[in-house]
Parts: sequence; structure tokens; C-alpha cells
Amino acid sequence: MINRVVLVGRLTKDVEVRKTQTGLSVASFTVACDRRVSRQDGSQQSADFINCVAWRQSADFLGQYARKGAMVGAEGRISTRSYDRQDGTKAYVTEVVCDNVNLLESKSQSAARAAQSESNNYNSGYGFDNNYQQPSYQPQPSAPAVDDGYSNGSSLDISNDDLPF
Repeated sequence: MINRVVLVGRLTKDVEVRKTQTGLSVASFTVACDRRVSRQDGSQQSADFINCVAWRQSADFLGQYARKGAMVGAEGRISTRSYDRQDGTKAYVTEVVCDNVNLLESKSQSAARAAQSESNNYNSGYGFDNNYQQPSYQPQPSAPAVDDGYSNGSSLDISNDDLPF
């Protein structure tokens, strides 16, 4: 049996980092992932909002560098737990416990996205309604060639439709 999750999406708000009584860092965050919904009138997009938890160094890293709207890749496992609320009812929680979380955009791309959202007065988050529309792909100007020993020709032009996720 396998319990493995891989998510790619954007943070819906800034990461919340807390410390346990023993001093371990724990980060809570939500990732908005695109979901394509086929309808008779054409293809529409929607989003799933998935609660995630990261521990220790991953939590500290996210708390320091990840901000609302940042594109992240998270890998982990689905975990379910329950607890008793103060009113005596039982609450159930399903979340992804992340083993590995990576920022998937550069600092300059993140700053440009933040500046663009401020100039558009777009402060309501990233796709929090059923009319969620993914921003269109805009190719970035190519960087000057660097001989790093890994490039062996021209670069590939890959669009979002070419990606398997």
C-alpha cells in the first residue's frame, strides 16, 4: 500500500510557524492546486485547497521565505487525526504531512508577481472562488548564455499544457 502525495500550487496565505513545547518548529499552510473540470459548455478550471504541515527545518525555511501566492512543490503523505473540541464534539482533520517542500519560482519572479498584484490592487488572494482562472503563461526573456557544463544547445520552450501535472 502506498500513501504518497505530490502537490504543486500556490500558497493561499503566509505560512504560520509555531513551536511545540519541546521546541520543534511546525508550519501550517494551504496550497491551492488547479483542478480542471470538464463541462458540456467547455473546459473550466477550479481549485482544491489542501491543508499541509511541515516540521523542523522545512517549517523554518517556509516561515522565512514563503509568502502568500508563492508557487510551491510539496511531497508527503496524507494524515488523518481527530481531537475533542472545547464544546465536547469530536473534530476530524485531514492534511498532508510534508517530507519535502520547495519554492518553485525565483526570488525575482516572486517579487515581480507581488508588485504586479499590488499594482492591480489584487489583494483578495489567489483563486478563492469557483471562478478561479489560472494566469496565462507569459514567457520570460531568456537569460544570457552561461557555460555551466550542462547546456548542450538551445533551450526548450515548454508551456503549462506540456507539463504532466
